[in-house]
Amino acid sequence: MQSTSMANLIRKAIGVFILIPFAIYSVCKGISLLVLSLIFRGRAWMFQKKERTARPSCMNDPNLGTHKTVRVKGLNLHVVVSGNPHHPLMLFLHGFPECWYSWRHQIRAFNKDYYCVSFDMRGVGESDAPLGVKNYGMAELVGDVSELIKVLGYTSCVIVGHDWGGAVAWQFVARYPDLVEKFINMNVPHPGRFTEVMKSGIAQLLMSWYIMFFQLPYLPEILVSMGDFSMIKSACKKGPTTDEDVEAFKYSMSRPGRATSFLNYYRAAVRYPLSARIDKIECPTLLIWGTGDFALHTDNSYGTEKYCNDLKVERIEGGDHFIQQERPNEVNEIMRKFLSEH
Repeated sequence: MQSTSMANLIRKAIGVFILIPFAIYSVCKGISLLVLSLIFRGRAWMFQKKERTARPSCMNDPNLGTHKTVRVKGLNLHVVVSGNPHHPLMLFLHGFPECWYSWRHQIRAFNKDYYCVSFDMRGVGESDAPLGVKNYGMAELVGDVSELIKVLGYTSCVIVGHDWGGAVAWQFVARYPDLVEKFINMNVPHPGRFTEVMKSGIAQLLMSWYIMFFQLPYLPEILVSMGDFSMIKSACKKGPTTDEDVEAFKYSMSRPGRATSFLNYYRAAVRYPLSARIDKIECPTLLIWGTGDFALHTDNSYGTEKYCNDLKVERIEGGDHFIQQERPNEVNEIMRKFLSEH
């Protein structure tokens, strides 16, 4: 018993020993980006911000569906629905710094066979943004998904996630298996696998520097919004993504308070975490992974089999983190094959 306690104490000490320099590195990197931008771009560039009062026309494309407001857990969620409501539900969960519109290619591809629903998650775009970090904890985000499915009148769905939406989806599928028929995730590892990769080497730790930096007040908001949200274009302007598509994401992020509320996802993940030890995923699961991801090491896409009973992994060589937007045709083909086989 004493040896077990001593081993746990040693592991915690090692964790703290690693965490302190990582925190220092993360803060220094974030601040250096701000300082270098100020020096080489100037104050005017850093704090410029275009006023956006209306959606870009691309977000109103009727082929993407109808915009609705749905009341969930006391919040108004902005929802876009496309297809026949008598068809099976395909529910999309977006990532950072995106919104419902990040699934435009998949909505167009699957709305003939499914009732496609993509929504701005709480604190994003045209959905309500409650104040306080605790309102963005994983338990709240997972609860939104379960309630939305019920409000839509469904008892099950095909759930599709990416980035933060993918992280929520892993937790949701494990906790509400009866509500999920099939599960498709993109460039987000199972939480257990992510923990393993973080502990196994320094590569993922360094790639995740922004998570620690985002714990600071004020400075992260300046970083993500500087240059009229230039980081959105840097991150998302890949493949067929147009300048108007980028405007859609800027419109979403530039709404009052939305930069802070979206950053609160990261803050809540550290302050109010859910356990990475979740139940084994029982439903058919597809993990699509772009191997050129700048935020998540490809090692995260390996070793997931032990967490899922029925897993298919498809890697897209050189694909970026925003794989569903950068390589939509390949992603849609992989999705369609998986759905037809299960």
